[in-house]
Amino acid sequence: MKLWLGFMLLFSSLVQAAELPLVQKQQLELARFTTQSGVALKQVKVGWEAYGKLNADKSNVILITHYFSGSSHAAGKYRATDAAPGYWDKIIGPGKAIDTNKFYVLSVDSLANLNAFSPDVITTGPASVNPDTGKAYGLTFPVVTILDFVEVQKALLDKLGIQKLYAVIGPSMGSFQAIEWAVSYPDKVERLLPVIGTAYIDSFSAIRLERWAQPIKQDPDWNKGAYPFTQQPAGLTRALAYVIQDALNPELFNQSYPAPALDTAIHQDIQAELPAWKQLMSAAKQRSALMDANSLLYLVRASQLWRAGMGDNWQQKLKSVKAKTLWLPATGDLLLTPAMAKHSKDQMPGAGYEEIGGQAGHLDGLLNIQSKAEQIRLFLAD
Repeated sequence: MKLWLGFMLLFSSLVQAAELPLVQKQQLELARFTTQSGVALKQVKVGWEAYGKLNADKSNVILITHYFSGSSHAAGKYRATDAAPGYWDKIIGPGKAIDTNKFYVLSVDSLANLNAFSPDVITTGPASVNPDTGKAYGLTFPVVTILDFVEVQKALLDKLGIQKLYAVIGPSMGSFQAIEWAVSYPDKVERLLPVIGTAYIDSFSAIRLERWAQPIKQDPDWNKGAYPFTQQPAGLTRALAYVIQDALNPELFNQSYPAPALDTAIHQDIQAELPAWKQLMSAAKQRSALMDANSLLYLVRASQLWRAGMGDNWQQKLKSVKAKTLWLPATGDLLLTPAMAKHSKDQMPGAGYEEIGGQAGHLDGLLNIQSKAEQIRLFLAD
C-alpha cells in the first residue's frame, strides 16, 4: 500500500508539472458588429486561443476573460523560445487547478486591446484601419463597454457551436466580463469565479482610473489621438507608471523601489527626480513599447462605465445570476478592494468568498493565484 501511495504521489507531481503544447493564436472575424453605443463596425477581428480538447457534447468549456493590460494569452507559450508563458500558466494546464486534461479552456483578446502593436495580439480598436476610410480609427472609434467584449466572445462561442459555459473565470477587468456573462446569459453560465474583481465601479474608483488617462490627454504629442504610431507619446509611459503603482501594495512597492531618504540629489535640487520615479518610468517605458495610447483611454472608459448589467440597478442584476459563484479578492488590493468584492458578494446569497494573501496587492490575483489552486480545483469539481 505504501509503495502504491508513493507511486500515486509521484504520478500526481509529474502530472502537475506537465506543460501545455505550444499554443496557436487564432482569429475571429465578424463582418459586422454593433456596439452598445449603436455604432456598426465592419470587419471586426479579435484573436483567441484554446487549451485542452473540446468534448463531444461541448460541455467542458471554461472561458478565461483577461485583465486591463492583458490579452488572451492566459497559459502556455507560442514559441519554445518565449521568455515566459501566459499570465495564469500556474493554474491552467494538464493536472493544474484548471485542468486541460478535463476542460477546453478558451480566451479572447478584448476589443481596443491595449497591446495593439504586439504581433501576438489580434484586435480591432483605435489603432486599426477603418475599412470605410483607409485610415486608423483613432478617436473616431466608438466607446465600447464590458458588454461589448462579452458579445464578441459570445459570437466566437456561437461560431464554435458552444451553447453553455462550464465556468467563466477572470481577473480584474476580466472579472467584469465574467460577471457580465453570468448576468446577461444566466442560463449559459454554470460557474462564475471573479478574481480581484467587483460588480461595480464607484465615483472614487472612476476618478482613480481617470488619473491613468490624464497624462495621455494632456500630452501635446498625443495630438488628440492622431499621433504617429511609430512614436509613442510620453504620456503613455506616465500613464503606465500610474497603472503599475496602483496595482501594487505599498508593502511590495517599497521593497522594489528605493527610499527617498537614500538619495543625495533630491535633498539638494528641487528639479531632481526621485530614484523610485525614474525606475518606475523605466519599467513603464519598457512595458508600453507595443501598446496604444488611444486604446488605454478606451479601456479606462469601459472600466469607468462598468456595473453589472450595464443598467441602473446592478445590485438587482446580480440577484438574477444562477451560476455557482466564488469571489477571490486580494487582501492587500488597494485598486479593486476586498470591500468592493464583499459588497458585490453580499448581493448574491450563497456565493463563496475567500481572499488571496500576499504582498503584491491587486497583482496578487496574477502573481499569487496558485495559492488558491486547491480552492479553484474544488470549486470546478463540485
